[in-house]
Amino acid sequence: MKLSMIRSACGSLRIPPARPGSRVSGLSRRCPSVGPANGRLIIRTASATTSGGTNPKLAVNFGKQSKKDDGLECDTSLREVVQSTKEAMVALQRRNPAIQPLLAIIQAGEDDSLLEINKKMAGRIGLNITQICLAKECSEDEIVEEVLKLNEDPRVHGVYLHLPAASLTSRVLNTLKPEKDVDGISDLNIGRLVRGDLSRGFVPPSASAVLDLLEKHDASLEGKTVLLVGGEGPLGVALQCLIERSGMVALKSHWTSSSLQTQVMQADAVVLLGAGNTDVPPTWVRPGAAVIRCEPTLETDECVEMSSKSGLGYLTAAYRTQNVVRSCSRWLQEQQYQPWHLRSLKLQPLTPVPSDIEISRAQTPKPVDQLAEEIGLLPEELEAYGRSKAKVRLSLLDRLHTQPDGKYVLVAGITPTPLGEGKSTVTIGLVQALSAHLKLNSFACLRQPSQGPTFGVKGGAAGGGYAQVIPMEEFNLHLTGDIHAITAANNLVAAAIDARMLHEATQSDKALFNRLVPSVNGVRRFSPIQISRLHRLGINKTDPAALTAQEVSTFVRLDLDPSKITWQRVLDTNDRFLRKITVGQASTEKGQIRETGFDITVASEIMAILALADSLEDMKNRLARMVVGTSRSGQPVTAEDLGVSGALAVLMKDAIKPTLMQTLEGTPVFVHAGPFANIAHGNSSVLADKLALKLVGRDGFVVTEAGFGADIGMEKFFNIKCRASGLQPNVVVLVATVRALKMHGGGPNVSAGAPLPREYIDENLSLVAGGCRSNLRKQIQIAHLFGVPVVVALNVFKTDTQAEIDLVCKLAKECGASDAVPCHHWAQGGRGSLELAQAVNEAASRPSNFQFLYNVEMPIVEKIRTIAQKVYGADNIELSPEAKAKIDYYNQQGFSSLPICMAKTHLSLSHMPDKKGAPTGFVLPIRDVRASIGAGFIYPLVGTMSTMPGLPTRPCFYDIDLDPVTEEITGLF
Repeated sequence: MKLSMIRSACGSLRIPPARPGSRVSGLSRRCPSVGPANGRLIIRTASATTSGGTNPKLAVNFGKQSKKDDGLECDTSLREVVQSTKEAMVALQRRNPAIQPLLAIIQAGEDDSLLEINKKMAGRIGLNITQICLAKECSEDEIVEEVLKLNEDPRVHGVYLHLPAASLTSRVLNTLKPEKDVDGISDLNIGRLVRGDLSRGFVPPSASAVLDLLEKHDASLEGKTVLLVGGEGPLGVALQCLIERSGMVALKSHWTSSSLQTQVMQADAVVLLGAGNTDVPPTWVRPGAAVIRCEPTLETDECVEMSSKSGLGYLTAAYRTQNVVRSCSRWLQEQQYQPWHLRSLKLQPLTPVPSDIEISRAQTPKPVDQLAEEIGLLPEELEAYGRSKAKVRLSLLDRLHTQPDGKYVLVAGITPTPLGEGKSTVTIGLVQALSAHLKLNSFACLRQPSQGPTFGVKGGAAGGGYAQVIPMEEFNLHLTGDIHAITAANNLVAAAIDARMLHEATQSDKALFNRLVPSVNGVRRFSPIQISRLHRLGINKTDPAALTAQEVSTFVRLDLDPSKITWQRVLDTNDRFLRKITVGQASTEKGQIRETGFDITVASEIMAILALADSLEDMKNRLARMVVGTSRSGQPVTAEDLGVSGALAVLMKDAIKPTLMQTLEGTPVFVHAGPFANIAHGNSSVLADKLALKLVGRDGFVVTEAGFGADIGMEKFFNIKCRASGLQPNVVVLVATVRALKMHGGGPNVSAGAPLPREYIDENLSLVAGGCRSNLRKQIQIAHLFGVPVVVALNVFKTDTQAEIDLVCKLAKECGASDAVPCHHWAQGGRGSLELAQAVNEAASRPSNFQFLYNVEMPIVEKIRTIAQKVYGADNIELSPEAKAKIDYYNQQGFSSLPICMAKTHLSLSHMPDKKGAPTGFVLPIRDVRASIGAGFIYPLVGTMSTMPGLPTRPCFYDIDLDPVTEEITGLF
C-alpha cells in the first residue's frame, strides 16, 4: 500500500476544536465511535434491569475491540465488507493488473487520525491514499481549486471531503464529479439515492454503517420503526431512503418537537443526527431499542483514540473503500468500447428544396456533448467549441486501441465539371442512410473547407440540400481555427528564414553565437533544439564554452542560398497577385532582397503533415524534418535547423485534434485537414479516420472523402495516405452525375455562374453513353488497379430523366462496377441514399485485394511515369531541366523513396483542362518537382498548375452578407 502525503497551506498539527453547537458527552466518550466520515456513530442498546427498576441498563453490544487484531476483525460486519471489497479488488485487477484505485482526502488542518483510519483499511484492501491538507480556515475557492484538480486526475477514483459542514457549500458539492463522490454527498448522488438509482451513484458510507448496525441489532427489520432525530443534510436523507427500502418505517423528528419523548418511546431504534448539546434521556428509550448517535466531528483526543482503534470506527472507512473500488470498476468499464445509442434527428423534406442555408437553419442540432455521449465518447475526451462542435482528444486512440476497426469506405468521383459533382453530399447522404435508417454505426470524415473557394467560385462545402453538415455557417467559416493555425505556423517559418538570413549576413560568428546562446544570470547553455542541431552536425558537446571557432561557425551559420529557398508564405484566400512577390525592400532589411511568393494555406506542407500525422509526437517530428531550402554547400536546411519546430508544434497542438460535428439527421462527422487534391493530397486526416474506425465498432462504417476525380484524390489516398496510416479501404464509392457524363461524352463546356447549355437540361442518351464508356470506365479501372471494389453512386439532379438514370446504372456495371445506384439524398436526405447504403454494405462484405500502384523504392522518375501512364493514360512524361535537376538533388539527399503527390488540373485526366473523356496519346509535362520531406512525399507540378488560385470576375462574396440585427448569414449557398 502506497501512501502519498500532500500538504498545502497547513497549520500546526493539532486536533480541530469542536464546532459551535456540538459537544462530547460522557456517554459519547464511553461508547465506541464509528465513522470518521461524519464523526462518531455511537450505539446504545437499552434493556430492562434485573432489579425491576424503571431506568434501562445501557450496554454496548457492537464494536467491542479485540486486542489481537487492533479492531480490524472484531466485527462481523467489518469482516464481511472487507472480504467483499477484497474480492471486488481481485476481480478488478484481474481485468487490468496495472490498475490501482486511489482515494484522495481533502481536509482542513493536519489531523492525521482520519488518514490513519482510512490508511489501515486501504492497506487491507490494496488501495492508495492521498491526503491534501488545506489551512484550517481555508476558503471556498481554495477547496474548489483542489477539487477541480482531482476531478481531472485520472488516477483518482474517489474524493472524500473531510471538511466542516460550513465548507460543504452547494458550489463545493456540485464541483465534485459525482462519479468520484464516494461519500455520496453531492446533490446528484443524493438525488440518485432518492430515486433508487444506485447503478451510478454512491450510498454515503456512514449511512451504510448505520443500516448495518440496525440489521445486526435486529435480524428481522420488516415493519420496525426507526426514528431519525435532527439532521436535514445528506446523511439524514440517505438514511431515510435506505431504512424505508429495507422494509422499515422511517419517522423524522426535531429536537424541539413537543412529541419527541412519545416518538422515542414508541420507536424500535433511534438514530440521533447532529444532536449538538441535546441528548435522549435513557428513561425515554424503551427496552430492547437501539440508539445510534452520529456526531459530526472528532473533537478530543479521547474521541480520536476511540475512533482509530475501534472496530466500529473502521466500518465507515470500509464502506468508503468499497465505494472507491466500485468507482474504479465503473471508470474501467467506461474506458471500454461503448455501444452507440444514437438518437437520429427527423427530417421533413420540402418541395421545392429550399436553399442549403435555409435547410440548415431549420434543423436544431443536438448539443455536441449529447452526440458525443451517444457514440461512446467520454466527457474528458471532448473540448467544446460552443454548442455544436468540439475537438476530440487523441487519448481516445489509447483507450480503444484493442477495439477492432470498422469498415473503411472511400468516396471519390469521376472527373468533375467546374460545378462539382457532389461527393460531399453523397458522403453525408450515405452516412445518414447507414446510421439513421439502417441503424448501422457510421461516421463521415470530411475536410475543412478553405476560405479560397468559399469566397471564390465554389461557395460552401458542407454538403447540400438535405445531406449537410450543420450548422453549415460554422462548418464553412473558421470552424475551430485549424486553417488559421496552419497559416500562423507556416508564416512563422517564413519569417524565421528571412530573419536568419539577415542576421547571418550582418553579424560575425561570435556576435551570432552570443545572441543565439545568450548568457542568462551569468550562465550560458544550449536549448534542447540547439543540442539536437549540434548532434546532427556531429558535435557532441553541451558546454557552449567548449566549442572551437570552427564548430561555432558551423553551428551558427545555416548559410541558406536565397535562390534555393523552397518555403513560401501562405494565405487562405484566392489572391493571384501574391503568386510572385519581392521581399526585403525596406531600408531596414539592408539589401536582403529576394523573390518569393504565396501559396494558398491548404497547399502548405503543414496542412499535409496535419493530415498524415498519426500522433502529436509524429506531427512534431514531421514538422522538424520539413526542408525549407538548401545551403550554399548543397545541404538541406530544416525547420529544426531554424530552431522553430518546437514553436510550430505549440501552434498546432489543438489543430491536430479532429472536430466533431453532425449531419442534418444527427449522425456524427469528423471535420479535419483541408481540400485541394489538385495541389495537395486532398484527403481528410489519418487521425480522424482512425478515431472514427474505433468508434463505429467492427460492424460500423467510416466514410471518408477524397478530393476531385479518382485520378487525383483517390490515387493519392491509396498511394500516400494508406501508406502513412496502414489502413486499407473496403469499398470505393465513385460519384457521377448525368451532367458530367454528358460533358465527357462530347457536350459543350460548362462554366460556373453561366446558364447550362440545353444539352445538359434535355434528355441526351448518346452523350450519357459516351461519358460512361470513356471517363466513368477509366475511373473504375483506376480503382481496380488498387484491388478495391467500386460502387457507382449516381447523384441525381431534377433535370435527369429516368432513361438517363437507368442507362448510367446499366453501363456502370458493364464497365466493372460491383453495383450502380441512383441517389436522391439532396432532395430526401438519408432516405434517398438507402439503396446506396445497402450496396455499400454488401460490397464491403466481399473480400478485397488492396495493393499499391508502385513500390516506393522505384526511382522518382519511374514512379511519376507509372502514375502518368497507368492512371492518366499518358504515353510518357517530359521533365523540364529544372525538374531533372531537382530530382537529381533529391536522390543525392536520400529522398528518393518517398511516394509521389502529383499537382495536376482536376478538370481532365490529362494536364489539359479542356481535354474531356479519357484522353490518350499525350505526353505529361513535369514543370517542376518539389519535396515535402516532413509530410513525406515528392510533388511534381504538371503543366501550368498553380499553388495559389485566383478570384473570378464575379466571386461568391458578392452574395454573402450579414443581417446586423439577427446576425444571420446569407449567401453561403
